[in-house]
Amino acid sequence: MRDEWAAGSAYDAFMGRWSRPLAARFVSWLSPPRGAHWLDVGCGTGSLSMAIAAHADPASVVGCDPAEPLLAFARERSRDGRVEFVAAEIGSLPRRPGGYDGMTSLLALNFFPDLEAAVREMKSVAAPRGTVSACVWDYAEGMGFLRRFWDAASAVDASARDLDEGRRFPVCRPEALTTLFRGAGLEDVRCERIEIATRFASFDDFWRPFLGATGPAPSYVASIDAERRVRLERQLDESLPREPDGAIALSARAWAVRGSTAR
Repeated sequence: MRDEWAAGSAYDAFMGRWSRPLAARFVSWLSPPRGAHWLDVGCGTGSLSMAIAAHADPASVVGCDPAEPLLAFARERSRDGRVEFVAAEIGSLPRRPGGYDGMTSLLALNFFPDLEAAVREMKSVAAPRGTVSACVWDYAEGMGFLRRFWDAASAVDASARDLDEGRRFPVCRPEALTTLFRGAGLEDVRCERIEIATRFASFDDFWRPFLGATGPAPSYVASIDAERRVRLERQLDESLPREPDGAIALSARAWAVRGSTAR
């Protein structure tokens, strides 16, 4: 099974409503200077690019991603003339004279095939004294609704264990991220946690976005037969915590990492 990125609206329903508040917190943590030029690598539906525009007063923001359906959704949502979205990926990142002051990525770093090469390329297109940064979910322990999903999937289908993002993406831990950024030659590397609340009004509100076939977990749901899908839905319904009104309240932890290029 491979991850599918087929529909921007499906991805937004699944992850966008959580990546937007995370993006705002991430930009605040970066505390960037005004008037900077940014490149958002693996921008997806544009949550981070638009958070930079809203909270960092940039000179320009270029969001790049290889998935055209996600870019099309981002372009439809963006109304800021400082922001543009282009089709590009690691191995062929857009460049600008003098480099970018901020090279960043939200919820995409772990999907790059060669992590070391990816961070080095991000560094190579950054300006002197620029910042290279990324933010990823703590899939193994801290990303509540995905942890609950993969635990339930593994309980009904042993093959799902190999698809579990907590196993697939060992880089999504503070020690691994710090080592990765230092290994790329970045200076003053810092890694800290960011947590947001993820509250679902009902089980349907929790489950329906997993049926959109966009992203790792929804791609898995789309790949299994109807009988296993029903078993998975039942396992989740029985295992998730409920508040008195039927809502499902979980939390999501991410790791933010940053480093500086040479002065």
